[in-house]
Amino acid sequence: MTGLPSPPLLLITDRRQAARPLEGVVADALAAGCRWVSLREKDLPAAERLALLRRLVALARPIGAVVTVHADLEAAAEADGLHLAAGGDPEAARRQLGPTALIGVSCHSGDEVDAAIAAGADYVTLGPLAPTASKPGYAPTLSPAEAGAVARRHPGRVIALGGVEAAFVPGLIASGFAGISVMGGVMRAAAPGAVIREHLAALGAGPA
Repeated sequence: MTGLPSPPLLLITDRRQAARPLEGVVADALAAGCRWVSLREKDLPAAERLALLRRLVALARPIGAVVTVHADLEAAAEADGLHLAAGGDPEAARRQLGPTALIGVSCHSGDEVDAAIAAGADYVTLGPLAPTASKPGYAPTLSPAEAGAVARRHPGRVIALGGVEAAFVPGLIASGFAGISVMGGVMRAAAPGAVIREHLAALGAGPA
């Protein structure tokens, strides 16, 4: 198992929601203490996505931050790992990317979490836990109590996803989650770094 980045705050990108160019949003987040970014731009042509990934890696590597990529096994060879869609095969990804790659899977139920971790995922995201502006109409699949019970089955492996506001973070961690993920709230913010700092403070982590 590859350990989670520290602090365990995963920033997932969405350039369509970003208030300004994505690289600037990510740079602000990194300056504020974020140390884990996943490039999600799955609709970009592969060559454009790879070029963007390389630019984000160039921002992150000098400060020791981790960059993963969503659903692009080929590009993941130039990053620190891969985030798979629900039902993805972490074992196959591990064979191609090697033992040090950070491999995660998006999950929406306890059964999916159990299966992904049994198949070798280092971590999973579980959610959405609350209504989220990033995916309007996408209802929460688990109650906070149910989600916490799933997280406690897999200590250190389950990341809360979807509608994760800073005020909710202490309760999520207390319920068993290993960390949190953020997307739209940071992407849409006029000051992305301020949103990151607020979530890091709720996690009990300050800027690196």
